[in-house]
Amino acid sequence: MEMKKRINLELRNRAPEEVTELVLDNCLCVNGEIEGLNDTFKKLEFLSMANVELSSLARLPSLNKLRKLELSDNIISGGLEVLAEKCPNLTYLNLSGNKIKDLSTVEALQNLKNLKSLDLFNCEITNLEDYRESIFELLQQITYLDGFDQEDNEAPDSEEEDEDGDEDDEEEEEDEAGPPEEYEEEEEEEEEDEDEDEDEAGSELGEGEEEVGLSYLMKEEIQDEEDDDDYVEEGEEEEEEEEEGLRGEKRKRDAEDDGDEEDD
Repeated sequence: MEMKKRINLELRNRAPEEVTELVLDNCLCVNGEIEGLNDTFKKLEFLSMANVELSSLARLPSLNKLRKLELSDNIISGGLEVLAEKCPNLTYLNLSGNKIKDLSTVEALQNLKNLKSLDLFNCEITNLEDYRESIFELLQQITYLDGFDQEDNEAPDSEEEDEDGDEDDEEEEEDEAGPPEEYEEEEEEEEEDEDEDEDEAGSELGEGEEEVGLSYLMKEEIQDEEDDDDYVEEGEEEEEEEEEGLRGEKRKRDAEDDGDEEDD
């Protein structure tokens, strides 16, 4: 499939200005040149054109946001100065398996100030004596050459970096969205339990108040009955005293009457 048709297929009804990644591996470049790619891909950050029989970068459009460019397994032998002009913000460039033979060809990459990782594996230039030392000296802005830094420490996998970035984005989204639904459900259950406890405590308190009220009323009734009994007893005592007084007066009158009879 020709590159132009492949680009239309990869768009999937999207507008070119919406695309951030474009993979065109294993398609065919007519005359070894780029076709169908233009300046409308303004947001493109990742472009892969591996094994497409590409020999020239002359028709590469301006892609100011492009960060990663895969050009492995092609027949590129020069013309790398176009990259600094068209893709000034490149950080990763893979030229492995191309026809790059000498340091002068790579020297054109000095103007890619943001370039951090360069891959020239399986290029003839790797057969040069002191190849790695020469490249690191020539391109002092890069950190990794063929996947390793100057101390032979392996470069982090780009996929792992992307996954870490995705995880960070997910965490930020979770923070913005608030606590998960499970956490909210637990909170609701706890609140319901607290309400039930309060209701039970309230009912127990109500029963206690009723018991206290009943005992208080019973005590009041008992006290009233005792007061009534005391009143009755006092009334009976007064009646008895009055009766005794009357009996005393009667006895006195009887005695006086007896005395009068004796005098007669």
